[in-house]
Amino acid sequence: MLGSLLEKQTTVPASYPLTANALRTACNQTSNREPVVEYDQGTVERIARSLKERELVRTVWAGAGQRTLKYHQTLDERLGLEPDERALLTVLLLRGAQSPGELRTRAERLHAFADRGDVEACLRKMAARPEPLVRELERRPGQHDRRWIHLLGPVPEQAAPVAAETVDRDVVIADGPDARDARVRSAYDAVATAYADQLLDELDGLPFETWLLDRVLAHAGGRPVVEVGSGPGHVTAYLAAGGADATGIDLSPEMVAEARRRFPDGNFEVGDLRRLGRPLTSSGWAAVLGWYSLIHLAAAELPNAVAALVRPLDPGGWLVLALHAGTEVRHRDELFGHEVNLDFVLHDPAFVVGVVEAAGLVDIEWYLRGPIPARQETTQRLYVVARTTS
Repeated sequence: MLGSLLEKQTTVPASYPLTANALRTACNQTSNREPVVEYDQGTVERIARSLKERELVRTVWAGAGQRTLKYHQTLDERLGLEPDERALLTVLLLRGAQSPGELRTRAERLHAFADRGDVEACLRKMAARPEPLVRELERRPGQHDRRWIHLLGPVPEQAAPVAAETVDRDVVIADGPDARDARVRSAYDAVATAYADQLLDELDGLPFETWLLDRVLAHAGGRPVVEVGSGPGHVTAYLAAGGADATGIDLSPEMVAEARRRFPDGNFEVGDLRRLGRPLTSSGWAAVLGWYSLIHLAAAELPNAVAALVRPLDPGGWLVLALHAGTEVRHRDELFGHEVNLDFVLHDPAFVVGVVEAAGLVDIEWYLRGPIPARQETTQRLYVVARTTS
């Protein structure tokens, strides 16, 4: 409950302090919570009274006329928390034991940490207090990193056994985003022709994906749509053939050249999805597709990347994402017969949906498709569809 109050005070200040009903909704949120809970109203009010008696929550009356009782946390005042400490404690309260990499990603909306080392320095500062606020756990079998817990309550010595390896998805930018971008550009420049030869007709065997793209076409109704990370251009070409005013943008000049060669009537440009502009013929895009274009980004980069894709959308415009889902960072030294140095990030579906939600989109749908063995697929595929408000 304290974690929910701390979070909402930062992320939705206009509706803070929280009513009892809003506090219950915040606690029972299905994203960015672990474990997910389902408190009833009586439980929320009982715990809120208990926290008030311990001077960790203050009640206020708001509104004119028939005023409403609202709850405001005072934990940060009692502990004298700095903004970075407050952010990490919030995420630890909401998600339990986590690694520094996970904490940096999940605290993005609360406080911008420069890097993983910045997170670790803050954790050690809190651990060194006369009354420590956090503690580092021993690494357990199957875990990649050591995790940290908060010490604000009766937290178990070790959290529940971890079913899968904890992965640091920010490792792909350990030497900086620019170096990663250079590796991605070089790899796709090298494989452009082989990539196109192999995947140009892949939509013929993907009924779910064509169903989703047909929905985009129906929504767009001939208005401008853009695919960022368009590769050899087959998805953009499919949209153009269906009547959309379609543009493809890719970071790799060779991929753009390949798309122009394969689809000479198409519109393909070299560009960076993080600097997506508006179409020349309209006030905004009817749809922006990130079709497997976020798969090389660190988890910490997703919020800003998604925000960049949402910004040039028309009111009611759609954001459509396709990603690999999972708990790994897979490294490839070879791709389509060429030597590369490329990392693929498998993202957590709940985290991706949370990022889309945080970007202000509504009517969020998400689909998880299993791998198709006949296509030699080895990962689950995540598809997210959401729209901007009208």
